[in-house]
Amino acid sequence: MKTHDKLTRRNLLAGLGAGPVLLAQDPVIRVDVQLVNITYTVRNKQGGLVGNLTKDDFTVFEDGKQQEINRFQRDTDLPLTIGLLIDISGSMYNVISTGKRAASEFFRKVLRPKDLAFLITFGSELELLQDLTSSVSLLDKGLSQVEGQRPTRVMTQGPVPTTPRGTRMFDAVYLAAEEKLKNEAGRKVIVLLTDGADQGSFYKPMDALKQTHLSDAVIYSFFYYEPMYGSDEGALKKLSGDTGGRVFDVTKRGGLDRSFEQLQEEMRSQYSLSYSPTNDKKDGAFRRVEIKPKDSSLKVQARRGYYSAGA
Repeated sequence: MKTHDKLTRRNLLAGLGAGPVLLAQDPVIRVDVQLVNITYTVRNKQGGLVGNLTKDDFTVFEDGKQQEINRFQRDTDLPLTIGLLIDISGSMYNVISTGKRAASEFFRKVLRPKDLAFLITFGSELELLQDLTSSVSLLDKGLSQVEGQRPTRVMTQGPVPTTPRGTRMFDAVYLAAEEKLKNEAGRKVIVLLTDGADQGSFYKPMDALKQTHLSDAVIYSFFYYEPMYGSDEGALKKLSGDTGGRVFDVTKRGGLDRSFEQLQEEMRSQYSLSYSPTNDKKDGAFRRVEIKPKDSSLKVQARRGYYSAGA
């Protein structure tokens, strides 16, 4: 698949002409001129965000060898690009209306003039409802077009209602990362509202995960499920955990509003650092990275490594 400067609705519906790619199983951090950049979050024992630390509070290791931090900063002032991906399959029907309202409020609170966002829906088809924009009114217009697919009962051996095959979650993640986020600067985030169940994607889970890493994006998953339908929280934990994000359970009443508020707070409490690796071989090998806080009671939430140049 070619990278397009502008992803259109037609691209999303028809842009799956490339064959599968071979994928490594490790998370990736992009390297630019032998400079490794990592965005991360720190929490205390109680799970609260810690946002007042300095460069001297961290040590970075690559494959067990300590690295010198070249740049360290709080990330609240870096440009932010957000892709909101909404699952509109039948199993998500009951949460679509609440999700639209909560997302609108989130954009209104988070986006600044230099930030961008876009909106994609996915079910049996993928649709770009709003391209990259800093306009909340345009995003609201896109959200107003989101319509969930009504559940369809299919007679099976049991009383469990099912929905037609075709919830292309991994295709949506892959295309959002490859066509919309890869060439953007600053912090890049995918917000995924879904039950995690994928049926019919062309791209495999590791395709979507690798492309997200290559785009330097972080996935935050908003997990919603109806007990009568299938779900896959494990798939969301893999996507989010390996990219430095996390999973929010939004199933309970008020869960979406709380989760969007927590995500907003997390984005305001992030750090970023960069270093030039002591191993300067451009062999395409995977290198594990660990950020250790000097206070052992703190926990760092970040991706786990990168592929050197040549991968």
